[in-house]
Amino acid sequence: MKRTNIKTPIFIVVMTLFFMSCSDILEEQPRSIYEPGFFKTEQGVNGGLTALYGHLRNIYGQAYYYNSLVTGTDEATYAQSADANFKNHDMSGVGEINASSSRSDVLWGQAFANINTASGIIENATEVGAISEALISEARFFRAFDYFLLVKTFGGVSLDLGAGELKFNTSPARTSVRNTVPEVYTKAIFPDLLTAVENLPDQGRVIGGVTKTAARLFLSKAYLTYAWWLENPNNIPTYPACDRVDPDGHDAQWYYQQAYDIAVTAIDNPGPFGLQETFYDVNLASNDRNNEILLYADHTEESEYYNGASLTYSGAGTGDNCAVWMVTWNYTNIRSAVDSEWETVVSSVQREASQDLGRPWTRMCPTINVVKETFEDKTNDSRYDGTFVTTYRANWPKGGTDAEFVYNANNMKVYPSEAILTFLNEEPSQEIDYSNSTYKSNIGVGVLPGRSDFVVSPDGISRVVYPGLWKLGCYRTDNGDGLGQPNAGSTRPFNIAKFSEFYFIAAEAAVKGATAQAGKSARELINVIRARAGMWRWDNNGNEVKDEDHSEEMVAATSANITIDYVLEERSREYYGEGYRWFDLVRTQKWVEIAATYDICGSSYGDHTAETFTREIQDFHYLRPIPQGQLDGMEMTEAEKDAYQNPGYN
Repeated sequence: MKRTNIKTPIFIVVMTLFFMSCSDILEEQPRSIYEPGFFKTEQGVNGGLTALYGHLRNIYGQAYYYNSLVTGTDEATYAQSADANFKNHDMSGVGEINASSSRSDVLWGQAFANINTASGIIENATEVGAISEALISEARFFRAFDYFLLVKTFGGVSLDLGAGELKFNTSPARTSVRNTVPEVYTKAIFPDLLTAVENLPDQGRVIGGVTKTAARLFLSKAYLTYAWWLENPNNIPTYPACDRVDPDGHDAQWYYQQAYDIAVTAIDNPGPFGLQETFYDVNLASNDRNNEILLYADHTEESEYYNGASLTYSGAGTGDNCAVWMVTWNYTNIRSAVDSEWETVVSSVQREASQDLGRPWTRMCPTINVVKETFEDKTNDSRYDGTFVTTYRANWPKGGTDAEFVYNANNMKVYPSEAILTFLNEEPSQEIDYSNSTYKSNIGVGVLPGRSDFVVSPDGISRVVYPGLWKLGCYRTDNGDGLGQPNAGSTRPFNIAKFSEFYFIAAEAAVKGATAQAGKSARELINVIRARAGMWRWDNNGNEVKDEDHSEEMVAATSANITIDYVLEERSREYYGEGYRWFDLVRTQKWVEIAATYDICGSSYGDHTAETFTREIQDFHYLRPIPQGQLDGMEMTEAEKDAYQNPGYN
């Protein structure tokens, strides 16, 4: 996989996409515009707003940016086919994050142009006369949204893109001065989100449109993150260097309380949003855009134009939703036989555009610790089953192979839709035979007596054979009776924000000292999520109905003492692999404590000997480097560029 440096300095190229007011969806038409008068027209405002929604596709689902948020945390490591894009982020000595290798450059390369588009709308839309404050607040939401991503990733960034702080800029600016973290929060993020909360509607003006509830989520999360930054419990350095003093005179506890209060207000006033009845339903592809999802980067299988990417084949480029490919191993290498002598073998699990399969790239994989520790309870808690693919089922007839059954483990027959390979939930009482002496596996997986499916236990998970990520899996309704288009990027929306996070934000703030309301202590809030996790309606990997309620067991097992570590454990169970984790560990300054070591088997088929790997995470790594392309594009002295870069990356 070739990486591409972003060589765009901070200047304005506004990509506008027109909104058709007669529709309840956003219809997009690319256009470049450079003058502010465009945003003084109703067409220009609507086009600019649609562009702000469209830019989400260039960040969320983008494979390399996704990798930067997951690889190197306790959730994932690099897999067998990983290149430097992934190894650099693992922090385990196989690569290095620097100004040229950090894949946070994806965010940097997208955010500033969209911030400027938002500023153009905010600054000029009032002159149109017909533009409501609610519409302008959509632009305020996205300006705050992008600045929040930037400040969490890079530290303080520039509020002046060339025409003054938070001003719309129409001329290329090849110099830049970074504002401090407090300035970014108090001048940009908080004011824009507060205005958005006040003016945005309860119900989105279009399907997927931002709402008061979405603005509350990001405001409460921003308050929480800033409170941690002010407190700085582990003395992590910031940049640009400044005192950790709030310009408005508030301390960390004030912001923790604000985070709690706003999150609880949203819980009590959900509007059209809320929790799905089961965790399975939150991520079920046929249930996408459900009422738990507050914001998503949308895609469609109906049109390449509106999808933003090819519907038949893709190379993980800009606009493609390809994140899940990276976490998908090459299950198509599994071979079964059409005769008992194994003289003719077939790929019994073929590449299919379905949520449990999709296109394999083998770039990232879960660690053994994830399976054994994060998701320790696989009996009561439905989230392991609703997160991973642990059973790979036969689908050879869809690929054109004419066979009633195939021979599989222990030379036993397997029929279509039955299990070919199973990742076991726990270590079996009987030792798995990985020797390859009594069966025909070509990928080094094992057998247990009496089972027709090959098996791998948690301790045998490797960089080349591992459970897939079901929750992000691709899904198409146009497959017919065949395999569909598994080589295209996913046409599912990429979920960015969920209503469930209000419970975690409020719980975390309460643990940090916020005064809790009656019935909404940290434990009570966490138990709402855990109780839901105990509700089963479908056994995903068993492929059968499972109408069971284990909510009481889940609540009873909740720790009596809710700590930040416990909140983080629950967050990983709820949002595993969705891109939350690096931000969570950086915010709480727990990255080293939680992710410094991990266990995994090797990169060769048949390697089931786990090793422990150590990550070298230093304090300066809590910020990503300013991309080299940004530095190259600025007309500044080398000394000025050096001072612009985050320390540790010079």
